[in-house]
Amino acid sequence: MKTQDMDRDWLTTARTLQKALPYMQRYSGAIVVVKFGGNAMGGVEAMADFARDIVLMRQVGVNPVVVHGGGPMINEMLGKLGIESHFVNGKRVTDQATVEVVEMVLTGLVNKRIVQAIMDEGGRAVGLSGKDDDLMVCEADDPQLGFVGRPIEMNVQVLRDLFKAGIIPVIAPVATGMDPNETFNVNGDTAAGAIAGALKADRLLLLTDVPGVKDADGNVVTQLSPEQVRAMIDDGTISGGMIPKVETALQAVEKGVRAAVIINGKLPNAALLELFTEHGAGSIIRASEPRVPTSE
Repeated sequence: MKTQDMDRDWLTTARTLQKALPYMQRYSGAIVVVKFGGNAMGGVEAMADFARDIVLMRQVGVNPVVVHGGGPMINEMLGKLGIESHFVNGKRVTDQATVEVVEMVLTGLVNKRIVQAIMDEGGRAVGLSGKDDDLMVCEADDPQLGFVGRPIEMNVQVLRDLFKAGIIPVIAPVATGMDPNETFNVNGDTAAGAIAGALKADRLLLLTDVPGVKDADGNVVTQLSPEQVRAMIDDGTISGGMIPKVETALQAVEKGVRAAVIINGKLPNAALLELFTEHGAGSIIRASEPRVPTSE
């Protein structure tokens, strides 16, 4: 590389950091819950990039919480074990055998892989599930679906304790029931929204494999109010798998989360772009608040 090119690259980096400073100041001390979906995880390199972003957040004073999924990994393990899946209205029935595999894959394989990736990038992380310290207590969401849970009680003090220690919580969406012998599989988006709501988080970032919420013409809408989202659901503009994501976002905002954002997790540095740039990286849903940093 020529010296002139090197100087140009470093100047670009310095100017980028300078522009990011107001946003770093804005989010210092803020709680940001990041849902890292199984389809957004990609390979080893993508995992390392994500981990680096999370560590950088913590380094500049943000309190990140990672909530992860792992659907593809669960499907792979069920196939290896010869456990047949059954569906009701397109949704998987989670019987006793399936929930045991879910817990094994999410709390073991996937959770520890993310924890290790964060630690490899110089961060401090601890893996948890909704069972730890009764973080998330559930009831059956639909009796036909078996052990699929809906959070009814949240106990987030353990997460606040980890923030004080400078540790990043990484949470698998597996929870206990009112009967402590029960184990529930919780949709990752649902778990992230419930945790964000209980923490009154500043941001809920739902990293997925689509660019964001699209209008009737197929264009990504970057700013949405709850009223607009509901109207788009009613007229069919928002449909299919996007509906549960926006409903999670709406519920989180209603519980006190300042904004929920649906982001393409395959976009490099998606979470950093959303937090530390003016234009963000996805569809942001909030009651009313400017994206540009304020003095609060």
